[in-house]
Amino acid sequence: MPTVAEQLRAGREARNLTVEQVAEATKIRTDYVRALEDGNFSAFSATIYIRGSVKSYAMFLKLDVPLLSATLEAELKGTQQFSEPPPLTEQKTTILDTLTLFMARVNWKMGFVGLAGLGLIILVAVIFFSFRHHKKSDPLTNLKPAVYQPAHASDTLPLPRR
Repeated sequence: MPTVAEQLRAGREARNLTVEQVAEATKIRTDYVRALEDGNFSAFSATIYIRGSVKSYAMFLKLDVPLLSATLEAELKGTQQFSEPPPLTEQKTTILDTLTLFMARVNWKMGFVGLAGLGLIILVAVIFFSFRHHKKSDPLTNLKPAVYQPAHASDTLPLPRR
């Protein structure tokens, strides 16, 4: 099976186009068009540029884009440079990075609704328990029946008037 570079070069030559004409029509730089036709993927800084350029080039030449993309993926997996994505940074992730990523994924609308519901539940619970506590601590609710005990034995209560 021919490589991506061979298919692109053959497609361009079959249409009698120059590299400059292809570069002008696809808006891909001429050195990148030459690099694609030579199979020199190291001219590109990332695989996304290779995939996009090959797709644009193949669409311009009216080649089978899905087949060419599958062939390109197989070729890229075989290279050392583009077999896996490069790390974005050399630093290890910290707890702050993990927390920031988690906070970015939170659906804040649902979070605020949940937070408001939780606040309402807490408010109802506080009101309920404070009312219950107030009921228990009311000194007039737990009185026993009163019995008059005079300070002196000779003291009596006045008789009611009729």
